[in-house]
Amino acid sequence: MTAMQTSQRKAIVIGGSVGGLFAANLLSRSGWNVEIFERTPEALTGRGAGIVTHPELFEALTAAGVQVDDSIGVSVNTRITLARDGSAVSQREMPQTLTGWGKIYEVLGKAFTGTYRTGAHVMHVASYADHAEVTLADGSTHRADMVIAADGFRSGVREQLLPEARLDYAGYIAWRGLVNESDLSPATHAAIFDKFAFGLPPREQILGYPVAGEHNSTTPGERRFNFVWYRATCEDELTNLLTDSHGKCWSNGIPPGLIRPDVLADMESAAADLLAPQFAEVVARTAQPLFQPIYDLTVSRMSFGRVALLGDAAFVARPHCGMGVTKAAGDAIALVRALEDTQTIGAGLDAYSAEREQVGQAIVEHARHLGAYMQAQLKSDEDRAMAERYRTPEAVMRETAVSRRF
Repeated sequence: MTAMQTSQRKAIVIGGSVGGLFAANLLSRSGWNVEIFERTPEALTGRGAGIVTHPELFEALTAAGVQVDDSIGVSVNTRITLARDGSAVSQREMPQTLTGWGKIYEVLGKAFTGTYRTGAHVMHVASYADHAEVTLADGSTHRADMVIAADGFRSGVREQLLPEARLDYAGYIAWRGLVNESDLSPATHAAIFDKFAFGLPPREQILGYPVAGEHNSTTPGERRFNFVWYRATCEDELTNLLTDSHGKCWSNGIPPGLIRPDVLADMESAAADLLAPQFAEVVARTAQPLFQPIYDLTVSRMSFGRVALLGDAAFVARPHCGMGVTKAAGDAIALVRALEDTQTIGAGLDAYSAEREQVGQAIVEHARHLGAYMQAQLKSDEDRAMAERYRTPEAVMRETAVSRRF
């Protein structure tokens, strides 16, 4: 389909996070009239998760109309692994740009010229011969030529269309947090701030890198340091961690502000006992740590007539390969290309699905490989010993969050 043929066609994108914004921007630039339905009542600003960039991500940003320059993130040249005493046990040169979720959301939001609706809670989607429909919680129905579900790893659309597709808990969690550059001691700043740093305490793994600071500033002194700390956690203990002070278990993820004080205290104590002093300081000085259970999820298909899944709504990969946002961006590029190369929407979405199912499966399998060490920690002594053989600092630095075509 040419841009002229699609100029009068409408697409509804469910989910206004970065995956939805990639799809919306690229579809708009291809001639579609696009409306985003975001469930939350306000824009998704203020989120601070770090993102490792890849060339494919920059290609997608450029295609979405974003000017990519030095302000997109923080550049580092070196990867380093720290011993328990804080000394460097391994180091390698690997130039890379690190950015933040908020920065990508900001630039994609500014580039989008369509309609972005907040407080639009989607209850149901349907595909018909000549159109698709979305029903909201307020009872209203909205018609479009195509619906793209980019509503995240707990996608309600996926649950409707593929109820058999379930998140599979991997047996460990990731503590995350951000600390202001100005809050770090001079020694810790000098040791790790301008690097992609790793720590490999027994049965665990932590990594960290600099990202943009408040208001997405990349000015030296105003940036932040982002950490991700993987810890083996059995399902019973996970339930305990997800339970707030009032006894409510937040099975879909506990809000950071509701994590119990004793859970945070135990985490900070473990950091002091297990981590290099630089990482222990980063953890201790983080104002609002949070944690996420690590899951896998794959789907058998991504297209359903005039409805398609995109990003984490389709495939959920562990974060070790740092491909989550890049995967969603790649989905959006493939989606637009498939629609341009076929004569009908259904055929285009089927072609998109056939291509991206293979890519999604490959990324999930690669992430499982990188996370095998952590998953082995709740298994037998033999499994743990086998996993340990492949966890050298050199291997971890070489394979974690590196650019790779799938």
